Amino acid sequence: MKNSTTLHITCCTVFVAQLGMSIYLPALPDMALSLSADASQVSWGLAVYLIGIALPMLFWGSLAQRIGRKPVLLAALVIYGLSNLALPLGSTLEAFLALRLLQGIGASGISVMARVLIRDSFRGELLAKALSWLSVSFVIALGIGQYLGSLIQVALGWPAIFYLLGAVSLTMAMILARVAFALRSEDRTQASAWPSYWRILRDRGFVLPTLAGGLGYGVIIAFNTAAPLILQGPFNWSAVEYGLLGWPISAAYFLGALGVNRFVLRTGQQWLMTLGVGLVLAGSTSMLLASMAGTSIALLLWLPYCVAVFGQSLNYPISLALANDGAPASGAYAMALSGFIHQLMAADIGGIASLIATHHAWPLSLLCVLLALGAMLCVKLAPGAKTV
Repeated sequence: MKNSTTLHITCCTVFVAQLGMSIYLPALPDMALSLSADASQVSWGLAVYLIGIALPMLFWGSLAQRIGRKPVLLAALVIYGLSNLALPLGSTLEAFLALRLLQGIGASGISVMARVLIRDSFRGELLAKALSWLSVSFVIALGIGQYLGSLIQVALGWPAIFYLLGAVSLTMAMILARVAFALRSEDRTQASAWPSYWRILRDRGFVLPTLAGGLGYGVIIAFNTAAPLILQGPFNWSAVEYGLLGWPISAAYFLGALGVNRFVLRTGQQWLMTLGVGLVLAGSTSMLLASMAGTSIALLLWLPYCVAVFGQSLNYPISLALANDGAPASGAYAMALSGFIHQLMAADIGGIASLIATHHAWPLSLLCVLLALGAMLCVKLAPGAKTV
């Protein structure tokens, strides 16, 4: 019962934190007008947000070992909520980006604590199943979140997106203040943080699955960064039409997460992870071929992307479970380090995608193919790797 409660709580917190990544995307052109900035400059908000998530992750992990999971989670929710409330008050691009950084710092603590709490409650392939539900929360926020954002923007204007997100975050913090979380007995006493992080980082069984998950995650980040300029540019999609794309994206990720839940105990983690990365590569390659052909049919871009999303939904929870379950240091350290690596990679990839973002689809598609190839290489080199 307590494990089930923990799973529900962590899914809700991840959902709220990941909304900060996607909910404002349909409003990006209107936000650019309000900030007197170019839309490509405002798109840097995603990369800055990801930098904010990445930078303090190791700090959040070591802090959780010293003072406990609950105080860290509450502090992160408060930082995230207040930064959301303050974000519409900024009238310049610089203020927007600074508050996006602070917003990301709060989301960082939420993300780390969600994964650590799951790790405290589950082991082995059950850990992969539990992490797959975090993936569901992530993609619902990523996909349906942007649809919700488009509705809020049309009805109330883009500032309401951040006001509502801030209010929900602070309300959640007040509710969680009454919840107690269990901690494994072997995790109550730990060595100092940095030697533990270094020991984990030298473990090949941790590094390669972590990189495989992070590179696949980068495909999603790259698409979210560049797709608004492409689909709302030459394809002339409206904000609502772009928001509707969240439904097939969410469905693809949801089906993949259900596949992990249903089949991981039968097939094993390595087989499903290899299959997932292969689908990411297949979808990205199809996007590249369609974009090089100069297609004017948006379906030929976003449908292959949904295939890639489905593959990543298989890959991510399994790669995270494999990396963390056998890590050479217990406690919050392995989860914090894997999260740090993933978000640092995502921030770099988001920055690259922002730099190459144009109204043409082929630079984005080529970047996705290169990321998928890197993920496949990591899977093949990982200990115990098997071919599908």
